[in-house]
Amino acid sequence: MAFFTAPKSGTADAYSSQAASLSLLPQDSNHPEAQPTKAVKANFITPRDPVIETANGGRLPAVPLDEAEKLNRFKEEAEHAGSRGGESIIRQDTTQLAAAQETDDGASIGDQSSGQSVKPGAPLRAAIPAPRTHPLFPQLPLYGPPTLLRDLQSRAFQTSSAILSLAFLGTIVLGSLFTSIPILLKHVYLRLTCRNPDQRRPFHEEEKRRQKARNDSSSIRKRKRRRYQVNPRSGTDLEDEDCPEEEFEPTAGGKDPLICDVGYYARRVGLDVEEFNVQTEDGFIIALWHVYNPKDYTAVSLSDRAQDEPIVFPKDYLADSSATLCQQQPPGKQKYPVLLVHGLLQSAGAYCTNDDDSLAFYLAKSGYDVWLGNNRCGFQPRHQMLSYNDPRMWNWNIRQMGVMDLPALISRVLSETGFSKLGLVCHSQGTTETFVALAKEQRPELGDKISVFCALAPAVYAGPLIGKMYFKFMRIISPGMFRIMFGVHAFIPFMMLMHHWLPGSFYGALGYRVFSFLFNWSDARWDRGLRDRMFQFAPVYVSAESMRWWLGRECFASQKCILATREEGRREEEEDEEDEAGLEEYFNHGKAHPSEEHEERSESQQWKGRKAWYDEHVPPLALWVAGSDELVDGRRLLRRFERGREPHVKVVHAKIIEEYEHLDVIWAMDMIEKVGREVKQVLWKTAPPEAKEFCRVPEGCESIDSGIESGLESLETS
Repeated sequence: MAFFTAPKSGTADAYSSQAASLSLLPQDSNHPEAQPTKAVKANFITPRDPVIETANGGRLPAVPLDEAEKLNRFKEEAEHAGSRGGESIIRQDTTQLAAAQETDDGASIGDQSSGQSVKPGAPLRAAIPAPRTHPLFPQLPLYGPPTLLRDLQSRAFQTSSAILSLAFLGTIVLGSLFTSIPILLKHVYLRLTCRNPDQRRPFHEEEKRRQKARNDSSSIRKRKRRRYQVNPRSGTDLEDEDCPEEEFEPTAGGKDPLICDVGYYARRVGLDVEEFNVQTEDGFIIALWHVYNPKDYTAVSLSDRAQDEPIVFPKDYLADSSATLCQQQPPGKQKYPVLLVHGLLQSAGAYCTNDDDSLAFYLAKSGYDVWLGNNRCGFQPRHQMLSYNDPRMWNWNIRQMGVMDLPALISRVLSETGFSKLGLVCHSQGTTETFVALAKEQRPELGDKISVFCALAPAVYAGPLIGKMYFKFMRIISPGMFRIMFGVHAFIPFMMLMHHWLPGSFYGALGYRVFSFLFNWSDARWDRGLRDRMFQFAPVYVSAESMRWWLGRECFASQKCILATREEGRREEEEDEEDEAGLEEYFNHGKAHPSEEHEERSESQQWKGRKAWYDEHVPPLALWVAGSDELVDGRRLLRRFERGREPHVKVVHAKIIEEYEHLDVIWAMDMIEKVGREVKQVLWKTAPPEAKEFCRVPEGCESIDSGIESGLESLETS
């Protein structure tokens, strides 16, 4: 156990007071865990993201920059004062000191070229961040250790938000039901006039075929089980043409129980799932699901799947992988790793709801090693030190997801597989956290671990839906009123109680109606027979602070972008209009083509490059934009790349699917044809050459040439 002694000096008192204000528990209490959980120093994961380290090596989430800077400054001054007086200020046993140094070494990916340092040998004063924060990422509030006043305030917020947020949710539910009345009346009218309303659906015949296939598959599995019970040997050696031996043998089937279990739906298609626990650098425990074929892989033991230390990319993470998949598979049979990250209010189970046409299962059966990453809290909020009712448990937003969660997930996948890079596939909010993390002022070195970033419905610019009445209401209320309505803990946790209490079919139908009302989605292109299953993996626990970032008056909803202010966006639009006007003059009036004005164009490109979000670390990008998406504006992101505003970005594939809405890129019945196959090919084309030498070639990728070429010049529109 580490312990602290200090001379009676003003400097030591200041340090002790500041440490007490950032500790887990009050330092004047007699609690046995008070001293071990005292704040020791602030570790800067990036120059703008401090994490408090406690005496026992624990981690506490983000605190305001000036508070973290004061802790480190007082600590350094106290140490210098003690050394001049011949007395040690802080004494730690060698084990904890070594652990702390290893933690600092692991954070090297967050080093920035800003004249500051996060290395263990550097003075604490040199680790302070830049004096200002990004306008899109305002400082989070400070919640100190529990006191009577803090607990009363927390309870007051919980009480007010329980009432007001439930009223808000009730209004949304009633609105969704009210808007469903015309649809219901039309449906009834068509039935009464002997017409089938489902015939107007674009994939009606395919839906019937798939439903029949599911029923037939269930019957085959039932016959297998009956025959195995009569004669176990004939059951295991069955060679009837009705029941052929399959590479992926389903081990679950029958009527869909509509449960929130990714492993169950994987077993229905002959795969399985194991869960790893991953610890982020600020102490959250998040779930990482590994999809595998039980015929060629043995699940890792529970102890090896437990959370590691809160360190990302330690120096020996490739050499010291105790559970690497490379040890199970010979050369030529190893599979290239792919990490999939989900969208807002969802879990990674969203990639596993369409049986064999699910993106996760499709990639796994094609020959990739598929991992599904979940963000913090999810279905089960967990932290190394904090409890559910502690407001510090919920003091995070999209910045922490990108800077903390994503590196932790990537680090664990690479550690388990033994590869130096992986392919990253994200949808909606998953793309947001990745675009934030890769920014040159966040954790740009993370891009060196990614062979390609496939963005499905990229959420960088806001779409017209953000102007709807209920979203506008959340944008105009003050931050204080937002906290009164939605609290400082989980965002409308009653949704999770509904998920637990309601039958799966009723919850799925209600979930669809509510989300369709909120986001203008329709199920026209989905397999309606699986729609209730799709909503078993949503919503999940998210913080009220995170939703305030998305919908509050300060950040995304107001600025309309994740990395640029409204003013910057307006200037970009004006420049784009000027460029288009120049092209129009060229075609209509015969004036000089803009490309001929080389010097002026070069200066313009240099100016645009100075405003770039990304540097040379950014990985190749591939984008699939939903053309009918009203929630986000993917076309504007493509224009940013086309106009040369990101000179370091290499777009290897870009496609606009005009008829697709926001969720169609993962749930449409023709998603495999329009998205999945291209994702599979892009992942293999951009894989590192050294990985291709000993990895199995995914099915359908045998003729793909190596190398990275720009995809913007041949932008595809479907």
